[in-house]
Amino acid sequence: MPPVAVVSDTTHYLPRPLVEAAGITLVSLYVNFDGTRTEREGAMTDFDGFYDELRGSTDRLPTTSQPSVGDFVAVYEPLLAEGRDIVSIHLSEGLSGTCASARQAVDALTQEGKGGERVRVIDSASACGGFGMMVLAAARCAASGADADSVAAHARRAREESKMWFAIDTLEYLKRGGRIGGVSAWVGSTLKIKPILTVESEITPVERVRTSARAFERLVDYARQRHASRADAWVVQHIQSPDQAELLIERCRDIFEREPLFVSEVGPVIGAHIGPGLLGVGSLPERYLV
Repeated sequence: MPPVAVVSDTTHYLPRPLVEAAGITLVSLYVNFDGTRTEREGAMTDFDGFYDELRGSTDRLPTTSQPSVGDFVAVYEPLLAEGRDIVSIHLSEGLSGTCASARQAVDALTQEGKGGERVRVIDSASACGGFGMMVLAAARCAASGADADSVAAHARRAREESKMWFAIDTLEYLKRGGRIGGVSAWVGSTLKIKPILTVESEITPVERVRTSARAFERLVDYARQRHASRADAWVVQHIQSPDQAELLIERCRDIFEREPLFVSEVGPVIGAHIGPGLLGVGSLPERYLV
């Protein structure tokens, strides 16, 4: 068992077999449905059902919430009791209070003499695939037997060299959910646009194009740029766009000449703010994963 445990939340959407193989421990965020029910994202498996419900939400969108302090304590305490240190990496603080909950849990465990000082909490300054690549880099470093400070430093370096871009169908869900960030200048445009975004602490605009076909080709262009930069560990993510995702995977296989690190669908916590119709690609240098 590695001396350092890697903990993350659910918003990277790494495939579950990959999470289990890497020994990553998850803490779930929550989705709240019009005040009538709350579900842990980690227990939600019917993404199509969620997105169908989201499309029908004309008045109020589902809301999302961070894990509680108690959720983090419940994960940290047994790992610390085993004598392990923890590197805990989470959704960008510009989008969520998840890191704040984690730090409060650390403070509580420290005050109780249960080893909280052995937890390193890291803001990924990212989400989805970019966050996922960072977590996998941390897990690979931990598996090598590195100490907590080395694992944390390795994860931060991986974040600096990773890139992830998303093309989305509409800004409407971001606008309605209040997570518009730096894209606010595009809201109200008279042009019908297909935004391309990234996450750099908050949702950040990259460019806007007129058609879905053009957005797709721009994602392919970004993949070529990453290959030229020797960042060849690549990923694809989508929301209810499996056919487009498969086409993007085919194009990226030709570019990178290897299989993707992972392919996955973005789940309800991020999807509630983005809406259906997302397609994304990103990569990082493979040296962070060996």
